[in-house]
Amino acid sequence: MKRICVYCGSSAGARPEYVAAAEDLGRELVARGLGLVYGGANCGCMGAIADAVLAAGGEVVGVIPHGLIELEVAHTGLTELHQVDTLHERKAEMLARCDGLITLPGGHGSHDELFEALTWLQLGIHDKPVGVLNVLGYYDGLLEHLDRTVEEGFMRPVHRSMLLVESDPGRLLERFSEFTPPDRPPWRSGA
Repeated sequence: MKRICVYCGSSAGARPEYVAAAEDLGRELVARGLGLVYGGANCGCMGAIADAVLAAGGEVVGVIPHGLIELEVAHTGLTELHQVDTLHERKAEMLARCDGLITLPGGHGSHDELFEALTWLQLGIHDKPVGVLNVLGYYDGLLEHLDRTVEEGFMRPVHRSMLLVESDPGRLLERFSEFTPPDRPPWRSGA
């Protein structure tokens, strides 16, 4: 692994532990020789993780759509900042530049990114580990809902198990290094 993509909020959230978790994950990435790919903002949890990686001497690659440069306030001190036209391009570019994906607490954007990455893993579009850092139980309700999707027959257990969940960033990254994607039938003709 060379780089980890981190999805997280452009706001800091209601508890200081969310920013602290972003900073801890950033330092853990650098300690393991991993770079960061993220959404390119200098505010909230996004800015916190980028600043932590940079302060520890790590590489930070940001990807931000032109339309969000002013809203999210693009970080100007990154190793690389790539500007794209759309959110779709942002997600594809971030995925292409990483070897695994972690979601921290965040809102609709972070959840959208998480579920797209999981769907693409399920379909075999990529084979990269996908996880959540479950800070203060932030994702407990979502994880219960995913269990219900299995119980109600909308998801196979193997697909539910693809999402790696830990509250400790080091343990989550260890699980990433052990990850093997499940066997999946090709979903496209000729694949």
